[in-house]
Amino acid sequence: MPFSMLDDFLAYTLAGTRPGAQETQGACGNNDNAVRWSWLDDGVLLMEPAVRNEGIRSVLVSAGVHGDETAPIELLSYLVRDIARGDAALSCRLLVILGNVDAMRDACRYRDDDLNRLFSGRHEQVPHSHEAPRAAALERAATQFFAAASQAPGARWHVDMHTAIRPSAFEQFALLPHTGKPFSRAMFEWLGEARISAVLLHTTKGNTYSHFTAHACGAEACTLELGKVRPFGQNDLTRFAGADEAVRHLLAGTKNGNAPAAMPRVFTVIDQLTKQSDAFELLVAADVPNFTPFVKDTVLARDGDYRYTVRHDEERLVFPNATVKPGLRAGLLVVETTQDTLSGLV
Repeated sequence: MPFSMLDDFLAYTLAGTRPGAQETQGACGNNDNAVRWSWLDDGVLLMEPAVRNEGIRSVLVSAGVHGDETAPIELLSYLVRDIARGDAALSCRLLVILGNVDAMRDACRYRDDDLNRLFSGRHEQVPHSHEAPRAAALERAATQFFAAASQAPGARWHVDMHTAIRPSAFEQFALLPHTGKPFSRAMFEWLGEARISAVLLHTTKGNTYSHFTAHACGAEACTLELGKVRPFGQNDLTRFAGADEAVRHLLAGTKNGNAPAAMPRVFTVIDQLTKQSDAFELLVAADVPNFTPFVKDTVLARDGDYRYTVRHDEERLVFPNATVKPGLRAGLLVVETTQDTLSGLV
């Protein structure tokens, strides 16, 4: 068995190593936590309990969809190591995905196009992009994984881990894709356990990986933003202990034994800034934190005749980025909807 693969899945993947034909699957763990594993593709690893129960949960955990967001990539590699050694329990099917491996190797966010804008078939619109084949491959990996999953409610999960480019009023927050269905209480309670302090609710379908798995695979999906972009080896992973422990509890099928965590505050998207041309201007400080509040009548952006003016008493700006390509989102506007959202969970 190529133990080095499981002992340091990140280093194995960055090196471009591929197992031989007879080395793509094996067993690991110990008698209490016996696990079967299968290497499926570059940065794609399937791990399952040796003894599977009917209705077992299926969980996809991904990181590195942006190649420079290194902290969650490192967390995921350590998780694989601990499961392989029997130090972390696995009671569900687990698909581990390191997303944009080529960008990870180049220590950049992406080569040609933002991979997290190419799902739900959008990769077909940029066939010559370096990222297009990877988007298609990750769609196939998720589809095949969930095709073998239980149909029971709450049996399919996808946790896509990221880090933010800029500081945030809420250092660790989550984004939930729009599906048109009520939001899950189990997901919000899990996010609370992960010490996620804010949740952003999308109101339209998107092209992110978590949108794809929610729509195409029926998964309870979330995108986690866990801190700031830093190079490999320069992350203080203790800052993300809450999310790391919550993922491990999810995979083990256990609950955190500590006191119940506070539910996160909730914000709902009400509009977005769209960069229409290279004349686009963001009229905020370059280092403005995510979730910074702005009052009514504040002009936030302009692009030729286009203006975005705050319409509510308070709107918060998330993911402001004037450097995106024309046609893409340059920021989201959100308003707080905590009470309404939490009262409607199912």
